[in-house]
Amino acid sequence: MSSSLTGLKVAFLVAPEGVEQVELTEPWKAVREAGAQPELLSVQSGSVQAFNHLDKADTFTVDRVVTDVSPDDYAGLVLPGGVANPDMLRQIPEAVNFVKEVFAKQLPVAVICHGPWTLIEADVVRGRRLTSYPSVATDLRNAGAEWVDEQVVTDGGLVSSRNPNDLPAFCDKLVEEISEGKHRQQARSA
Repeated sequence: MSSSLTGLKVAFLVAPEGVEQVELTEPWKAVREAGAQPELLSVQSGSVQAFNHLDKADTFTVDRVVTDVSPDDYAGLVLPGGVANPDMLRQIPEAVNFVKEVFAKQLPVAVICHGPWTLIEADVVRGRRLTSYPSVATDLRNAGAEWVDEQVVTDGGLVSSRNPNDLPAFCDKLVEEISEGKHRQQARSA
């Protein structure tokens, strides 16, 4: 990948446990290889527990607590999936508010698998076109989104993919969208 993100910081927001490890590590690697500094945000300090589907995997040290940062600190946001991760995040007002603020600031957002649950709670999917793990399709439609079954979907700075099999295309597209900077279309959702 090119150094198209040199000097930028990209936020990765995850819950204390339940993030799908590969959906965290592959996008992390992609933004780092593109020159950005990824930062792991969570709702508490310490570490987060990743999973390989339902089995515990590695732990990762939290860089910053979401209540101690501003969207202005970042060039974009990545919301990895896993089932438990977005289910926990959508129940934490501080995490949901951060997502709303990121959209209001028109920053690119990349979300994969079950990650759109957090976007639904933040009420930022209405009128947007995106994809997700198939079991989230009805939730997205009920929240006013147009759900499609495609490898990667981009809608004005919002990048979405279905599952870990889509990671190569997802990573390429999220680096591209972050390198483009702010997207006016993001604010229409916030």
